[in-house]
Amino acid sequence: MKLLFERSCPGRGAALLPACDVPAAEFDAALLRDQAPRLPEISEIDLGRHYTELAKQTHGVNDGFYPLGSCTMKYNPRVNEEMAALPGFTQIHPLQPVETVQGCLEVIYESEQLLCEITGMDGMTFQPAAGAHGEYTGLLLIRKYHLSRGDTARTKIIVPDSAHGTNPASAAMAGFQVVSVPSNDQGGVDLDALRKAVGPDTAGLMLTNPNTVGLFDPNILEITKIIHDAGGLCYYDGANLNAIMGHARPGDMGFDCVHINLHKTFSTPHGGGGPGSGPVGCKSFLEAFLPSPRVKKNGETFSFGTPEQTMGQVRSFYGNFLVVVRALTYVLTLGKEGIPEASAGAVLNANYLMKKLVGAYDMSYDTQCMHEFVMTLQGLAHDTGVTAMDVAKRLLDFGIHPPTMYFPLIVHEALMVEPTETESPETLDEAAEVFLKILEEAKTDPESLHHAPHDCAIGRPDEVTAARAPVLRYSFGE
Repeated sequence: MKLLFERSCPGRGAALLPACDVPAAEFDAALLRDQAPRLPEISEIDLGRHYTELAKQTHGVNDGFYPLGSCTMKYNPRVNEEMAALPGFTQIHPLQPVETVQGCLEVIYESEQLLCEITGMDGMTFQPAAGAHGEYTGLLLIRKYHLSRGDTARTKIIVPDSAHGTNPASAAMAGFQVVSVPSNDQGGVDLDALRKAVGPDTAGLMLTNPNTVGLFDPNILEITKIIHDAGGLCYYDGANLNAIMGHARPGDMGFDCVHINLHKTFSTPHGGGGPGSGPVGCKSFLEAFLPSPRVKKNGETFSFGTPEQTMGQVRSFYGNFLVVVRALTYVLTLGKEGIPEASAGAVLNANYLMKKLVGAYDMSYDTQCMHEFVMTLQGLAHDTGVTAMDVAKRLLDFGIHPPTMYFPLIVHEALMVEPTETESPETLDEAAEVFLKILEEAKTDPESLHHAPHDCAIGRPDEVTAARAPVLRYSFGE
């Protein structure tokens, strides 16, 4: 399809603005451009058709099954959008006097109380704008804690080999050295390797539980004890909180701080670049280091306060506020009974779909999963030449978004499938039939799968070149 620049025609426009009824502002010439920006000139109908065409080529949760493992692409209830669109939330400015935005401050305060209850934490900040941003903030908490005690020798963060790629990246950005520990045969942390890795230089551990192969580590209390006994702190990557919310709390497992993906677990928009939200919670002994400002309740009113040894701000203002509104709506809608029902539904759906595929597809671990499961297509690739990439691309022809591919790295030819609790049994049955059909195609006509998808607007782009040499700027024929 054509770009807007390619549709542009000099003199066309879509803006019909009323006459200015206030004095025109004059700007210093030093602040002005030397020449006008080269923006496309296009009519309203062409603009509408352009974005409609883009929408038709985009697959979202509203279009069909979206089992993107670890990303929890569940349905975003419309009531969340209604609440986030209320004028009292949208028509505000972050620099307004606090007495004029009491309702907004109450949203942040109540969200903190509820999410702390769900995670077993004592305090929380909503500044981080995404999960990885939350990881970074949590690691700064750990760093501030050790430095406040004069413990400058703790320079290493332990990360399991099955972790999200953002974990070691965040640790490195926070100034730590990363120590990788292997998984055991059951997909959990190798305790012997962990004991060997800890020492007086251990600052902490980053861990997801359930982990990235969809398994709850039965040794979690022993894992956190090993770290604490060594003088380190435990950080919980909340990427998979959707599997346990309402049933188990990171704080009760021994974790000292946690980030939550509101754009995953709590049904706010996810994908397309955001907006995301990665609040960070912590135990009381770390609250003094949280980013500033924090919302405080004084009787019936709310105000901002600065933690005693704050790390400062990790983002402008107070985070992606309207995402928090959506998440609070979700929590209040489900309530105390609905939150554990949602996570139980996620686990049920994952096991239901997995059982339908067991025996046809090889599972990375032969056991009950939590909210997601990981298949290994290594055997299929060896026997037929059909790879995880081929299967993923073929799924697009059936209106199914591919699972996460080639992750976690400890599973070869991996497909990570997360159905989420918002999918019906009928949808899961249909998805299972598609997976089985593709498997049959792999055995009878493997060559066709190498060229999938066959029916989509875009076939197989040159993904290596796209990743290494992306074209991010229109050339205007230059």
